[in-house]
Amino acid sequence: ATCGHGCKYGECMGPNKCKCFPGFTGKTCNQDLNECGLKPRPCEHRCMNTHGSYKCYCLNGYMLMPDGTCASSRTCAMVNCQYGCEEVKGQVQCLCPSGGLQLGPNGRTCIDIDECSTGRAVCSYNRRCVNTFGSFYCKCQLGYELKYTSGHYNCVDVNECVTNTHGCSLHAECLNTQGSFQCQCKQGYQGSGFDCA
Repeated sequence: ATCGHGCKYGECMGPNKCKCFPGFTGKTCNQDLNECGLKPRPCEHRCMNTHGSYKCYCLNGYMLMPDGTCASSRTCAMVNCQYGCEEVKGQVQCLCPSGGLQLGPNGRTCIDIDECSTGRAVCSYNRRCVNTFGSFYCKCQLGYELKYTSGHYNCVDVNECVTNTHGCSLHAECLNTQGSFQCQCKQGYQGSGFDCA
């Protein structure tokens, strides 16, 4: 089976037919599935969608159980956690629904960890890190776009001279470069390339 556009988070099952891995959707399995919007809802109380998955958390006064349900807990109600809590050896601890969140100084609310600025996120050389609440993702650098080439997805240079997104002067030549472009005034003209006289 061949899938001309590839299957980003899935397998090619037939001519241009993708079978998506759990948590992904779309013709080429390139979109995150928002499990929180599914019926029946996957979480008893609250749900946080993440890239390729989701996390359940409970309202204040409830404790998250291993099966994703929420059990009433007097001790949790007393601690007043933002995202529910757990009891470890008689000690009550507030929880954060994602590894990209950490407990704030008050020990009750969760604050975002910026993986992009702390260096916890690793993106390949031609991708840039984009922080999200509780997580991050890697996006193509400016001047590059995601394309399916030779069996996998890659960030490839956008040829601004071909796509006509350069803004060079009518009296200038457009020269494509990796991730960018240059404008050079034609013979007999001078200027920045965006303005030639």
